[in-house]
Amino acid sequence: MKTNAINWFELYVTDLSRARSFYETILHTKLQDAAMEGCEMAIFPYDNMQGIGGALTVMEGCQPGPGGTLVYLNVEGDLDAVLSRIPDAGGKVVRGRLPIPPHGFIGIFEDTEGNVVGLHSMV
Repeated sequence: MKTNAINWFELYVTDLSRARSFYETILHTKLQDAAMEGCEMAIFPYDNMQGIGGALTVMEGCQPGPGGTLVYLNVEGDLDAVLSRIPDAGGKVVRGRLPIPPHGFIGIFEDTEGNVVGLHSMV
């Protein structure tokens, strides 16, 4: 049994292509296509045996936007670089690098779909 409090997350989007491009640009990674009945996804890379997975998701009845659950993406050692790519990718930095001793640093941004998402790094 996994001991992580979270094992999966979904960021709801209305324009999967635009959202995928944004996250691939700021995180310098590729997302994997997935689909199931009534749902299209772009999955973030993760180790499905030990890691926490998640996806950008288009699903009827689920809308993006601020005020919901805040998910923090791990950008270990790359926080400042990721924050710097957000405006050019079409997003908005809500809070730049903020120390949270002894737990490292966070940043918070709004993506192209209106979702507010956190970033975390120990350095």
